[in-house]
Amino acid sequence: MTDLPTENVQDYPRPPRLEPVPQRVRIMLGGQVIADTTRALRVLETHHAPSYYIPPGDITADLRPASGASFCEWKGAARYYDLVAGDTVAPRAAWAYDRPTAAFGRLAGHIAVYAGRVEGAWVGETRVIPQPGDFYGGWVTPNLTGRIKGAPGTTHW
Repeated sequence: MTDLPTENVQDYPRPPRLEPVPQRVRIMLGGQVIADTTRALRVLETHHAPSYYIPPGDITADLRPASGASFCEWKGAARYYDLVAGDTVAPRAAWAYDRPTAAFGRLAGHIAVYAGRVEGAWVGETRVIPQPGDFYGGWVTPNLTGRIKGAPGTTHW
């Protein structure tokens, strides 16, 4: 059961849309809540599970720069972080856009987290599962319908 409205990922726009998240968003790592916010943003893009971005002031985990970078044609250059909560380290579990494109300027400094690299993540009262594959960082919730890309054979459509 979910407290989220039904959404079809095939109806999400391209180019993507950035919007505020009306629900509370929480993330756990190392047995503790490392993010708790009612100020999250999410990016909706065709065939993707939404990616959630947390304001930096609402994350209590330490962010350690990690190797690598990536580039999104819509948002710009991303850098990666290890998340550290007590003795628990989640390697390359988060990313951010320091200087996003103008259309995504509100993402500057916000942190996105791979759901599969932390102990748990929730949108409202709904626990999320990671988007398929090892690249995309969307959060899959039971209210989503349509085909979500990320599994083998789906990354280039």
